[in-house]
Amino acid sequence: MQDNKIDNQEPHHLGHRERLRQRFLEGGDGALPDYELLELLLFRSIPQRDVKPLAKQLIQHFGSFAEVIGAPVSRLTEVKGIGESVALDLKIVEAALKRAMKGQVAKKPVLSSWSSVIDYCRLAMAFAEREQFRILFLDKKNALIADEVQQTGTVDHTPVYPREVMRRALELSATALILVHNHPSGDPTPSGADMRMTRELVDIAKPLGIAIHDHIIVGRDGHASFKGLGLI
Repeated sequence: MQDNKIDNQEPHHLGHRERLRQRFLEGGDGALPDYELLELLLFRSIPQRDVKPLAKQLIQHFGSFAEVIGAPVSRLTEVKGIGESVALDLKIVEAALKRAMKGQVAKKPVLSSWSSVIDYCRLAMAFAEREQFRILFLDKKNALIADEVQQTGTVDHTPVYPREVMRRALELSATALILVHNHPSGDPTPSGADMRMTRELVDIAKPLGIAIHDHIIVGRDGHASFKGLGLI
């Protein structure tokens, strides 16, 4: 009788899953550390297994929840237990978050929702493995016309062609720009090359009646604003 009772017990992780779901329902994401929020996602992708060790391993490997979902599929699948299907599920979550945050940025004048702009830029670029140069094109009311990645470079350099940037701004009838790029090293401190490129863009934009509101650099360790630093 005792053996049959043990055989009929549910796996211990099923009870853990239900308790974790309940904590999320009662306290939201703020009630959970990164690895437990990641567990909730993995429940859907890996229904038959205890995923707590895997969630902890992912956080340890990449550093944070944001860095896990921001990692490319090729790096995610390097972690034992993460196949392409699970990696794809995590990338879908990242895409959904980006779409939602971009929607918040697009709803109102960009300069009046600056924290949303920073959050969106960090999610979109801070954990990328290569440098990207992104431009937010704005109209005369500072509403978002377009959000475009202009160039993708190496781990520490992205070529920027100022005349191509201005040509695209004129095509879109943009009257202002916000420049954004990432530092894969994690440190968002502007380099000398960043400052020279920004000055060149400002000098070319001004006679065309195009304002450059800011140049934002994002990285794992935070962000830097050229305007905030007095560089624009």
